[in-house]
Amino acid sequence: MAVQKLIMEIQNNTVVSITYDLKIGSAEGALVEKVDSSAPFVFLFGAGGLLPEFEENLHGLTAGKSFEFTIESDNAYGPVQDEAIIELPLNIFEVDGAVPDDLLVVGRYLTMQDHQGNPLRGKIEKVGTENVTMDFNHPLAGADLHFKGGVESIREATEEELAHGHVHGEGGHHH
Repeated sequence: MAVQKLIMEIQNNTVVSITYDLKIGSAEGALVEKVDSSAPFVFLFGAGGLLPEFEENLHGLTAGKSFEFTIESDNAYGPVQDEAIIELPLNIFEVDGAVPDDLLVVGRYLTMQDHQGNPLRGKIEKVGTENVTMDFNHPLAGADLHFKGGVESIREATEEELAHGHVHGEGGHHH
């Protein structure tokens, strides 16, 4: 009697390890991120922490398979929102009565807090004599995302990983 080997597919409650190149717009776009086999991206599939269309494109793949797809900006991080670009008074950046010389650099990202104390990451767009213009849009807002990569491995998630909603151990979260 022949023994059939079960081939695991990416589906909910599996731990997936992938490598990929992320480019803006298309395969010819600017490289934003490269994840290789020395430090693959490991995640709990179906846990809700990733872009839904990203997971849709990986669903059903098996270890060793490659993938290539583009997610339009509206299904990724959305369009650039003008209301997320705001002017803040220069004095809120003061420490002991003065703004540190190296703090306000155009292009730098700073973590700020909203009125409820939630962290907000913003990019410094312009520094004036009285105001600082910051962009609190996601860095990839307005961009189509092109992914090309491969599935390294797939395994069943442990009960603990399912209860916590994330991967534990190598490539995952350590408590």
